[in-house]
This record gives sequence, structure tokens and C-alpha cells, in this order.
Amino acid sequence: MKFYFAPMEGITDHVFRRIHHQYFPGIDKYFTPFLSPTQDGRFPNRALRDVLAEENTGLPVVPQLLTRHAADFLWAARQLAEMGYSEINLNLGCPSGTVVAKGKGSGLLADSAALERFLDEIFAHTPVPVSIKTRLGMKEPEEFFHLLEIYNQYPIHELTVHARVRTDFYRVPVRQEAFGWALQGSKNPVCCNGDLITPEQLSTFEARFPESPAVMLGRGLVADPALVRRAQGGAPADRSTLRRYHDALLDGYSSAFGSLRNALGRMKEIWFYHNCLFEGGESYMKKLRKTTDPTEYRDLTDRIFAELPLRSEGAFPQW
Repeated sequence: MKFYFAPMEGITDHVFRRIHHQYFPGIDKYFTPFLSPTQDGRFPNRALRDVLAEENTGLPVVPQLLTRHAADFLWAARQLAEMGYSEINLNLGCPSGTVVAKGKGSGLLADSAALERFLDEIFAHTPVPVSIKTRLGMKEPEEFFHLLEIYNQYPIHELTVHARVRTDFYRVPVRQEAFGWALQGSKNPVCCNGDLITPEQLSTFEARFPESPAVMLGRGLVADPALVRRAQGGAPADRSTLRRYHDALLDGYSSAFGSLRNALGRMKEIWFYHNCLFEGGESYMKKLRKTTDPTEYRDLTDRIFAELPLRSEGAFPQW
């Protein structure tokens, strides 16, 4: 089974991908947080930097696009193909209210006729293979049966199914039985995404769906960067490696954002997930979330790595 790193806005950018790959190799594909091409034919500067070839050398990266306009998708796909990318992913899963209101992300699932027109155009003219990340529908999981009929009309490189509807956001448990519908009914390769955050859950999933070719992991892999290694029977991350990984991220973001102070916001996002690797650290974590002082941040992280015991079984997510 292949393992993919899900796109997570504000976390899995080029700095994170490069350093994760360096310390914890074994990911088959890293998907970028979505890029939204503008109608005047350009990428926003920050989004462009995230997909520059020099920032992703040696990494198996797949750019993800978020748009409801076929012309914008195709312009972006051509630009990315010229950069050397051999696959583009279409985001039909984002449940954000502002995204859905514009008819993008999972909002495009509400209008099947518009979705078909969009897919007709992009698959007729795309310069590279297109994969899709989708939800089951807007309100009811049974909407997926009709969506799957639509998807089966096209040569989708891979269909990643996040087995929730839009109104579930991320609160309702995934409906794994719906992934079974995709495995049985899809004419295209399928991948499962959602609530696979421990080796035990991955083992249970693989036993239930042994024919599944791939899974896409997000929060669990941010929390425990060695999750894939553990799922394959390897050891949890040791304290020394975790410390070097943390310091490399801190240095990378300090360089990318211009200062250590500017890097703290991003590091705190990562610690929101990462803290479950340690036992008994809530008092440290509260201080970590509040601090804006680089010196205090370094002191707190020094104490976390020096004083808190690592969970012997690896991360124990508690979200």
C-alpha cells in the first residue's frame, strides 16, 4: 500500500515537506496545499513559491488546484507541467464556507451539470494526468453514487475519497463503508483519506480493505512524523531525531519568514499536533501557545525535549 501526505493549509508547505522527507523518508506523494489560480493568469506569490521546482527538488510532489473555472485550471496545469510536474490534483473536498460559497471545493459537488461541464473541459485539454480529491457530497452520503457515475466518465489518474459530506466538516467520523462503495464502483484507482491517525487504525483499515492501493494521511502524520514507519513495523521516532527534526523546521521557517519571531506562529501550529508525542506536557503547551518571545519559546522547547517522557507507543492523538 502506498502512503500519501495530505495537503494541510498552513502546515505542509515546501519547508515542511523538504524537512519531513529528510528525516522521515517513505512518503510516496506529498500533496501541496491548494493553489487558487487567478483569472488574470497568475499564481499568488506565496503560492507560486511553494511549487517552484527549486523548492521541491527530489520530492514526490503533486500540486493541488482549487477553482471552478476550467480555463483557470488548464492555464495553471500548463504552467505546472512546464515546471516539471507530472500530475495535478483537483480539490473537490474543501468544506470551508467561503470556498463553498464561491462554488469551489466541495461546493462544486452541489451542481452535477456544472461539475460535468468542468470535467469535460479539463480532461479534454489537460497536459498532464489529473487526480481528484472529493467528498461524498454536500449533505447526504448517498449523493456519492451519482458523483461516482460522473467520475467514471473520465480517465481520473486517482480518486481520493474523503468519506464525509460537506456539512460534516471534520466533526463527524468518516464513513468507511462509503470508501467500500468507491472500491467496488470506481473505474479509476482509489485512495482513502480521513481519520487514519494511528498504526492500529491503518492496520484495521488494511485488513478491511486489502485491495486498497493507497491511503492519504494528514493530522496523524503531522502529529507523529514516523507514523508510516511505525505502520510498516518500524520503530517510533526517538528523542534525538525528533529534536533535530524540530530544530530543522524552526531554522527553515526562520529563514523562509525572515526571523525566528515570525516562525513561531507556524511552529505553534505544528505543536498543536506534535504535543501528543509527549506525556504530561499540558502546562508547557499552554505557555508555548501563548508566547511571542523567541527566547521563551526556545526555553520551553528545550525543557519539553529534556524533561517530558516520550510515549513508548508513539503519538497518541487526542483531538
